[in-house]
Amino acid sequence: MLKHLSFLTLLLSIYSHSISASSLRVSAEELSALSAGKAVIILDVRSKNDYEVGHIKNSINFPVALTYYDKKVNGKIQKPQLMQKYLKERGIDTHSRIVIYDEGGLVSAARVFWALEVYGLTEVQILDRGYKYWRHKNLATSQSIPKIKPSQYIAKINHKRLASKFATQLAINNKNKVVIDARSLPAYHGKVSVAKRFGHIPGAISVPFEENIVESSEFESLKPISELQDLYADIPADKKVIIYCKIGLVSTTNYFALRELGYDVANYDASWREWGNDESLPIEK
Repeated sequence: MLKHLSFLTLLLSIYSHSISASSLRVSAEELSALSAGKAVIILDVRSKNDYEVGHIKNSINFPVALTYYDKKVNGKIQKPQLMQKYLKERGIDTHSRIVIYDEGGLVSAARVFWALEVYGLTEVQILDRGYKYWRHKNLATSQSIPKIKPSQYIAKINHKRLASKFATQLAINNKNKVVIDARSLPAYHGKVSVAKRFGHIPGAISVPFEENIVESSEFESLKPISELQDLYADIPADKKVIIYCKIGLVSTTNYFALRELGYDVANYDASWREWGNDESLPIEK
């Protein structure tokens, strides 16, 4: 009887995990059809210079740098007053349908995806394989800057998606929470560091951000959901996950992957640059 119940519990766990997974990606062909009907706001998160050279027709420039308060210090997210200004200027509101793209590396798009979720947007996706693949498919591009009607967006923060230093401290040795280090293995093992101390947050699991990306591909892309499920198979679906890296950038790749898998996940934006420079905080090597 106990064996039967254990097996049934396992099946239910697997089933509940699978039904929560859903793609947050849009293909180039799908976006082309959507943009023709103007049913979506498309955000180009490359630099202003790259955007002006050429961009997806009707897209709006939102450089990834705008998501940082002070990138020279750490990766903390932009302050509400400025983020509200940036989103209002681009006609974005809480329930706007947004599709984000970068050149194709995914990291910049994932950072903006996370930042928009932190600021309460609920309909956000990423263009699979980015602008490089869009051009490869000869889809519509432009150098024209679209006219924008400002929105009435009021900044609000979804704290479920944003992890502070204090929240990360509380996650250590908490059986209901998991901390993931998205940096390279040398950084995790304390061989290199962007901070004055070397190592990782105690108990953190190493999942370098590159492991979320399809290898040996001309056009970089997040792995299929089935492969992502294998990658994170050892992390129970009912755990709260906190992710960090050097400055809260590449960790958003893991964040995006885990969001697709239905995890309750937050990005520790200040990341190792804050933690590794704070002598009061514990580390492991």
